[in-house]
Amino acid sequence: MEQFKDRNVKDGYMFMEMESIPVEPWDKFKQVVRRTFKGELFVGLWVVFREMCRFDIHTTQYPLEKLPISPRYRAIHALQRHMDSGENRCIGCGLCEKICPANCIKIDTKIDENSRKEVGEYTINFGRCIFCGYCAEVCPELAIVHTDDYENASEQRAHYGAVDDLLTPMDIFKMGKQKEFMGFGAINDNADSNIKKTPTSY
Repeated sequence: MEQFKDRNVKDGYMFMEMESIPVEPWDKFKQVVRRTFKGELFVGLWVVFREMCRFDIHTTQYPLEKLPISPRYRAIHALQRHMDSGENRCIGCGLCEKICPANCIKIDTKIDENSRKEVGEYTINFGRCIFCGYCAEVCPELAIVHTDDYENASEQRAHYGAVDDLLTPMDIFKMGKQKEFMGFGAINDNADSNIKKTPTSY
């Protein structure tokens, strides 16, 4: 350990030549000018000016233009409708509520006059949601999915999370624009030709 403790200058050290510290005001001013106006400054200004004058700008004009999103992107949730009846796919099993690690999903179910379970309230607190995707993976009916809608800005927290906000609007559903989940258990390409009306209404 003695060789590491010895801090004396040995052969092979290189000494840097330090410029003298100016004392006079004029010398200080010349040092500031010399350090400020170097060639790198004008190179940087030329790069900025060259990019300003270019017309093939790569800036995305948001919100008119949007960058493509990965198909695995998990954003705001959506509740899907049945393709035959248009009713909510959710059966109120509560698996999504149980598996949610953030405890942000709340489901309120009741029994209707036909002794069928009916989902009365389905809310998601997006302030607590970590968008892990467990709820969409565990859903047996593919009722809850993650969409690519990442624009969830609002002035009130209460604007998001209700079942009416999550469920696919009926006019969009009738136009056939409901985006289907493409994972395990998803519908196939010729599902429209295999649809049969169910004898009972949901």
